Amino acid sequence: MRFENPTDTVASASLRFSIEVLAWVAGPWATAGVSPWLIAPTAVVLIGLVGIFSTPGDKTKIVVATPGLVRLAIELLLHVVVAIAPWLIWPQWAAIACVLVVIGSLVAGIPRTRWMLHAKA
Repeated sequence: MRFENPTDTVASASLRFSIEVLAWVAGPWATAGVSPWLIAPTAVVLIGLVGIFSTPGDKTKIVVATPGLVRLAIELLLHVVVAIAPWLIWPQWAAIACVLVVIGSLVAGIPRTRWMLHAKA
C-alpha cells in the first residue's frame, strides 16, 4: 500500500482511521445526552472537518488545502472526542479501549506529526 505522506505508515493510518470512526460514533452519541438536536450537527462537523480539510502531500485528494498545523488541530479535536466521549456513554472497558487507541494513534503518528508541523497548504 502506498501513502502520499512519506512518514505515514500502515499502523499510523489505521489507528488514525480508527480515531475518525470512533469520533464519528461517540461524538454524536455523547451529544444526544444533551439534546437530540445536536446529533446531526455534531456528525456533520466531525465528518466534514476530516473530509474537507487536507494538507497537500499528505493525502491524494484535496478539497480545501490547509497547512499541516490546521490539519493536526482537526485531528487533535477528534482525539479529544475519542478520549472523553466514551466515558460518558459506554462501559468503562470500552472507554479504556478508546483511550488506548488514542495513545497508540498519537505514538504511531509521531513521524507524520513532525512532518505535518512544517507542511504548507
